[in-house]
Amino acid sequence: MPTISQRGQHVPMSPFRKLVPFADQAKAAGKHVYHLNIGQPDIATPASALEKVRTDQSEILAYSPAVGNLSYRQKLVGYYQGFGVSLTPDELIVTTGASEAIQLALLACLDEGDEVIVPEPFYANYNGFAQIGNIKIQPITCQIETGFALPKIEAFEACINPRTKGIFITNPNNPTGCFYAEEDLRALGQLAIKHDLYLFVDEVYREFCYDGNAFFSSLLIDGAEDHVVVFDSISKRYSACGARIGTLATRNTAVLETVTRYAKLRLSPPGLGQILAEATLDMEPEYMQEVQAAYDLRRRVVYERLQAMPGVVSYLPGGAFYCFARFPVQSAEHFCKWLLESFEYKGATVMLSPGEGFYATPGLGVDEVRIAYVLNANDLNAAMDCLEQALQVYEGATHKAQALSAG
Repeated sequence: MPTISQRGQHVPMSPFRKLVPFADQAKAAGKHVYHLNIGQPDIATPASALEKVRTDQSEILAYSPAVGNLSYRQKLVGYYQGFGVSLTPDELIVTTGASEAIQLALLACLDEGDEVIVPEPFYANYNGFAQIGNIKIQPITCQIETGFALPKIEAFEACINPRTKGIFITNPNNPTGCFYAEEDLRALGQLAIKHDLYLFVDEVYREFCYDGNAFFSSLLIDGAEDHVVVFDSISKRYSACGARIGTLATRNTAVLETVTRYAKLRLSPPGLGQILAEATLDMEPEYMQEVQAAYDLRRRVVYERLQAMPGVVSYLPGGAFYCFARFPVQSAEHFCKWLLESFEYKGATVMLSPGEGFYATPGLGVDEVRIAYVLNANDLNAAMDCLEQALQVYEGATHKAQALSAG
C-alpha cells in the first residue's frame, strides 16, 4: 500500500472541529447541542443577496477572471472607501474564502523555512497554512489577564531573526476578540518597515468593534504600502460562510502578480458566491447596525455569565464574536469531550473549542477554551446554564478539589 506523505501525516487537527464525532453521537442520543465551538453565525444571510443568486439568468456558469469579477472588485473599492482606504480594483484579488487568500499570500511571500511572528493564541488554521508551505510560526504569547492585549513592540522586535519574513495578526482577533487600536497597528507597521518585513493582517471582523472602538485598517499605515497585505471575507459580516468568498488587498505589485499566478492555477473563485457577495454590498447600513447590536448583546451575556462562575477567568472582548476563558480544570480538552459524552442538563449540552490548539507554544491553553457567541441571547443563556451546571459536577474541576482540601 502506498504511504501517505510526511506532510499529510502531520496535518494539524482543527480544535473547533476535532470533537465533531462526539457531538454527532450526543445528537444521536437525543441531546440538544449548543454549538459555541465554531464561528458559524445563526443570523440569517441577507435575503436580497440570496435572491440575486436564485434569479440569476446566466445560461452558463462560466469561469470568472482568476482575480474575480471586475464588477465585484469595483464595488469593493467603494466598500473600503467607507473605512478611509483608497484602492483600485487591480489591488484586490477575490479568493475562495479568506483561507485561500492567506495560503496564497504565504506561498507568494515566504520560502520554506522562513518564519512569521504571530501573537498567540491565534486562529488555529494558520498552523495548517504554515505547514503546507513548510513555514515556521514564531509565537509571541499574549495573556488572558490583560484580555490578550498585544505585547510591547520591543517583544516583537526581540523575535526577529534572519529567517523572519513577516508579522501576522488578526484584528479584531479570532480567537480572543481582542481589539487592536490604531497606535498598535502603526507601531507594527513601522517595525515592518524598519526590518523590511511583511505585515499580514486578517481584517475579517472589522465590522465587529464595540465600546466605541474605531476600526483602523492597516492599509492606512503611512509608508507601509509595500509591506501590508490584508485578508478579508464576507463569511462573518453577512453570515455567508458557505459562499466561500474572500479577498486579498495590497498595494505591493510583486505580491499581486505572484498571487495572481497562483490564482490562475486554481482558475477562478466561486461564481455563485461572487454574485451573492456583490449583492451584499447593496445592503442598507441598518443591516450591519442591527447585526452589530445583536453581537454586542451576546458578548455581554457571555461575559456576565462567565464572571459569575466560580474559578472561571475571562474578560470583556472588544471585537469579533469570540472570547477565551480559563476554566478550573486540568484539561480543557477532556472537559469539552466529557460535556458531549457524559453530561446533559435539561436534555442539552454545549460544544466548545479546547484552547490548546490555538497556541504554538507547547503546554499553553490546556485549561482554556474558545467560546464563539454566535447564538441568540436565549440560546446563549441556555448554553451558559449547561456550562455552569457542568463545572459544578465535573469531577476534574480544580476549584472543587481546592475547596475540599481547604476544608
